[in-house]
Amino acid sequence: MTGLGVAVVGTGFGTRVHVPALRAAGFDVVAIVGRDPERTARRAARAGVEHACTSLADALSLEAVDAVTIAAPPARHGELALEAVAAGRHVICEKPFTLDAAEARAVLAAAERAGVVHALGHELRWFPERIAVGRAIRDGAIGDVRHVSVVDYVALLTDPMIRMPDWYFDASTGGGWLGASGSHAIDMIRLWLGEFDRVSATTSVTSADARGDSDDSFVLHFGLRSGAAGVIQQTGAAFASAGLMVVTGTRGTVRSQGGQVVLTDSEGRRTLHPVADDSEPGNEAGQERPTQLESMTTHETAAYTQLCDAFARAIRGDAPVGDVPLPTFADGVAAMEVMDAARQSAASGGTLVRVDD
Repeated sequence: MTGLGVAVVGTGFGTRVHVPALRAAGFDVVAIVGRDPERTARRAARAGVEHACTSLADALSLEAVDAVTIAAPPARHGELALEAVAAGRHVICEKPFTLDAAEARAVLAAAERAGVVHALGHELRWFPERIAVGRAIRDGAIGDVRHVSVVDYVALLTDPMIRMPDWYFDASTGGGWLGASGSHAIDMIRLWLGEFDRVSATTSVTSADARGDSDDSFVLHFGLRSGAAGVIQQTGAAFASAGLMVVTGTRGTVRSQGGQVVLTDSEGRRTLHPVADDSEPGNEAGQERPTQLESMTTHETAAYTQLCDAFARAIRGDAPVGDVPLPTFADGVAAMEVMDAARQSAASGGTLVRVDD
């Protein structure tokens, strides 16, 4: 155990991913916070958590709570984070960080004044294939990067077994695929290659069963301060999932697809990360394959455990392990600045917008 107690805000992703990841990293999950008393009590009991609270204030009154993780709807991220840091608690907040960059800057400033450890839920930084691509770039294996392509077709919104929360379909509450998935891609590119300089974007709705005004698809053309250019093209409303990441530079190209990372240069091709073993739990003879949600949860929880471990190390003042830095509220501000520019561009028909103008 880390000796650190934590309260988890959110009875959906919070109980499904945060709780097991925090425990695996050695935290003591002291409380779960939700707005519906019956649902919160039921989820807390199922997770073996002692306190079911209907407000963050109730959880913060518990002496054992050293930290808070926030997995509430994005429209509440800012207020909840401010409440937690005002109480001197360390915080992990989900992405998208806030509703806009101005709110994100205010939350970051408050966390810095309070002197607490702050982290953002960009657990995908710890996906092995992303680590392999990032290491190839950092080690100079492909030379100076010139072009980046990130393409993701995800069958999430079309899966009848997955019920998305109502807030996702409401743009005013932070819903939409740009925030839900695009924020991860933006964070990944920033981690690998540095800051965004300019963007041109379009957002759209692909699903025939759209329930609100939020986007489920987007195309983001971008230029980085480094001089590299690229595109992020994503949809959560495909009927089959497929993804491809390609980064090319002056000396080579690194490609990630289906869990495999391949580097190609003048000396030929070599695999940097092997295809994952397909003998996942539930694939044995006579057993059902895991559902898409179960598979996603397994991979996300493993990565989130590493995020939580890095969070605990930062709280204790221990040296970090590995070469993946803990994503912080500062990263959240930077991502929100890119998304603000993207939304401004999309609203004006895809015009070029400078980031943080």
